[in-house]
Amino acid sequence: MIYPKGHLQKTIPGIIGGMGPLAHTTFEQILIEQSTKRGAERDQDHPLWLLINAANIPDRTESLLGKADSCVPWLIKYGKFLESAGVDFLVIPCNTAHAFYEQVQSCLQIPWIHLIESTTQFIVENYPNIKKIGILSTDGTLQAQLYQNSLVKAGYIPISLQLESEFQKLVMNTIYDLSWGIKATGSQISAAAQKNLRTIIDYLAKQGAEIVIAGCSELSVGFYETDDLALPWLDPLEIIANVTLDLALGYRSLQTENNGHPMGYQYNKPDLIPVDSLLLL
Repeated sequence: MIYPKGHLQKTIPGIIGGMGPLAHTTFEQILIEQSTKRGAERDQDHPLWLLINAANIPDRTESLLGKADSCVPWLIKYGKFLESAGVDFLVIPCNTAHAFYEQVQSCLQIPWIHLIESTTQFIVENYPNIKKIGILSTDGTLQAQLYQNSLVKAGYIPISLQLESEFQKLVMNTIYDLSWGIKATGSQISAAAQKNLRTIIDYLAKQGAEIVIAGCSELSVGFYETDDLALPWLDPLEIIANVTLDLALGYRSLQTENNGHPMGYQYNKPDLIPVDSLLLL
């Protein structure tokens, strides 16, 4: 698609970050990179968005497994905060958080753009000849079958790991290990994490996967820093970044449906929070 310069922004995205903090900084970096590819040359050429670093939300996987408090009240709280600040739609660069989508969306007046469904739609549009898709994700996303359900509905064969399997434990350690895991080391991906990612991708390739979805934001970060993978991989963060830009600049409409999930609603925009009030919260 050719994006004309000077295209006026139509809507304002709101981002609930902090899950983990590295995920949303990576997402913002991708937003800027993709905006630059579309022709942005000056600060003023990039779209405006609002972000809250909601790092105090309980761990999403532990919440799903009953080991932590529910994430739902927190996601609703911060969704309403951004809603009141004047954003037109929400994006959450955390795969596992989408297990709470229906409970949260029903309490908001603005649409939360669904990361998993957007990823599936991207595959439908760009990989028509692929059928077997590997999935790497947290235990929470895996247990909720978020990608599996979406892919099966679109006619694909998902290939994922089993909960409590040795390979799934490798995934969780790669994300969460307190000394060398991606959450602990940030963008400085450890050699152990890179080795694990290669081992897991090799296994999925042997199971027949043709491409792999990085179904956790930390995995996206890790894959960007890991060479010699046996399969190509898809980054849901990059996919949702382009959807975000399309919506912000009017190339997509909020009044459409995305693979069964509403992407837009008729709503009365709430009163805006004064800027000086935002600074005091």
